[in-house]
Amino acid sequence: MAKGNTGHEREVGGLDLGDRYSRLCILDGATGEVVEEGRIATTEAALRRRFESVERMRIAIEVGTHSPWVSRLLSECGHEVIVANPRKVRLIYKNRRKNDAIDAMYLARLARTDPALLAPIHHRGQEAQKNLAMLRGRDALVKSRAQLINHVRGAVKATGKRLPRWGSEAFARKATGALPPELVTALGPVIEVIASLTAQIRTCERALEVLAEAYPETLLLRQVKGVGPITSLAFVLTLEDPTRFAKSRAVGPYLGLVPAQRDSGESKPQLRISKEGDAFLRRLLVGSAQYILGSFGEDCDLRRHGMKLGASGSKKDKKRAVVAVARKLAVLLHRLWQSQATYDPLYNAKRTVSTSLAA
Repeated sequence: MAKGNTGHEREVGGLDLGDRYSRLCILDGATGEVVEEGRIATTEAALRRRFESVERMRIAIEVGTHSPWVSRLLSECGHEVIVANPRKVRLIYKNRRKNDAIDAMYLARLARTDPALLAPIHHRGQEAQKNLAMLRGRDALVKSRAQLINHVRGAVKATGKRLPRWGSEAFARKATGALPPELVTALGPVIEVIASLTAQIRTCERALEVLAEAYPETLLLRQVKGVGPITSLAFVLTLEDPTRFAKSRAVGPYLGLVPAQRDSGESKPQLRISKEGDAFLRRLLVGSAQYILGSFGEDCDLRRHGMKLGASGSKKDKKRAVVAVARKLAVLLHRLWQSQATYDPLYNAKRTVSTSLAA
């Protein structure tokens, strides 16, 4: 069998990745019979030894912590790599006899039959992955600070007192002299950690502003008021290539900002958003949408659309409006990136007026 054969002539593998060891199952591409089963260390050296000098094969792996670097390594070895989304494959994640060996076998069989059944995902490049780690690191610091601030506020409330509603940036500085005397010993060290986290967050944000300058496309996205360096950088690094999407409308479903579907016959229940895709970017877009709809948001098509949806004032409609604006914002950002256009906040409103006048 010559290297480079395609179709069912070549072997097909399934690799269920584990933290220390991974399970491997290789099938004969023509007959579907198991050629090899076994365990392999989840290390670069072990994987290179096994796959670097063998004939090209199709290998399916599950998305996970190790899948980015493993998929790159296997591709470098000359193999066709399919990164499967197990949440889209009920055969794997709802199997009553689930174990690593069976998962590897199912991955191989699905890859041999039809790779589309594995709902393949696209891993971003190594540089984008590294830069995204900076964004996520800053996010982890912000979450830790918020958790500690809530701890301090809760501890003070337990004594019958309350701390004023200071912002996160100023909390450590102002809370130091406002703690009840009986809690100074207990909460003093926590306040010091909050102050340290605040300093680290500022350092991260300065580094991210410098990093954003290396991606000129982020300036296009920041034309929209409410989209800053962090959100624009996360958008560019997560999508990586705007040409991946034939239409800008596809970005909303990709980020899980559209309602899930469970239609059957005449039954079409209204469900919440699917929440598929990158949760971090989705949260940032929702935060930008909340700013756009807030008291500091500028008059624009996005704001008008959201205010119309939330006009009733009910909590449900307000949430619906925020998600709708976040979805439209994702579409708009992709469109700006792809077209390199100048942002007009009231483009749709002006077009509607022009159409009315022409009629």
